[in-house]
Amino acid sequence: MKLCNLKIKDETHLGLVTGRGVIDASAAGLRMEDVIAGADRAPLEALAADPAAPVVEKPAYANIVERADKIVCVGLNYREHALRAGLPISKSIVFFSKFPDALAPDGAEIALPAWEDSYDYEAELVIVIGKEAWGVSEEEAMDHVFGYACGNDLSCRTPQKRTTQWLIGKTMPGFAPCGPVVVTADSFDPEQPHAVRSYVNQELRQNGDVTDMIFHCAQIVSSASHYMKLRPGDLIFTGTPSGVALEGGHSKYPWLKPGDTVDVEIEGIGTLHNTMV
Repeated sequence: MKLCNLKIKDETHLGLVTGRGVIDASAAGLRMEDVIAGADRAPLEALAADPAAPVVEKPAYANIVERADKIVCVGLNYREHALRAGLPISKSIVFFSKFPDALAPDGAEIALPAWEDSYDYEAELVIVIGKEAWGVSEEEAMDHVFGYACGNDLSCRTPQKRTTQWLIGKTMPGFAPCGPVVVTADSFDPEQPHAVRSYVNQELRQNGDVTDMIFHCAQIVSSASHYMKLRPGDLIFTGTPSGVALEGGHSKYPWLKPGDTVDVEIEGIGTLHNTMV
């Protein structure tokens, strides 16, 4: 099942993605938060099967969750990316975070502040937590996952060189675009091959696969849950494959600039589109 949040008349409505298009699922009386928390999906299944259910023309997307309590990120989780960036391959998971106002929906314009100029893109698989996780094992971890989405871990590189911590340059407003849809965990297996790609101005930049991750989703969720209590609606960005501007010292690919478009495509989920301004 694929779900989304829609902007309709200044309200957020749950959307259901079907072969006919996106259905406004508000008639089912559910919000995304309800479904993530385990609400009965039968009304959504009935809507999906109803040929008379109205399709939203040119849907406008809202954030995939109305508010994420936590946006957790994993760094250097693809071997080739780390090597090309001249950074060591970590023997343990590198975690950092973004603030909730970094979350942005598909179609949003993302402001690149004029006081910096080293803006980079990072296509990533995003885990959506569905059940509270605290100290869970790898074997238990996937039972706490609701689904997956496309994400872009936008980054400002120069500030990261001034300090050993990664928060700076990672959490400017809008620097965690995510969406447009969430595919539920019963419809997407991150242990199977799924291409992860990014395009800047429609030019292919990254072309990896989720199976290339050094630390896989169960390891990530389990490890994170030993240091932070994960709650329904929390998001985990799982790392990016090779092909970002940083790797060539931005000589091969230039930094992002206003007017650029970035598309993140994950096979089996969809495509996230944003414009830099």
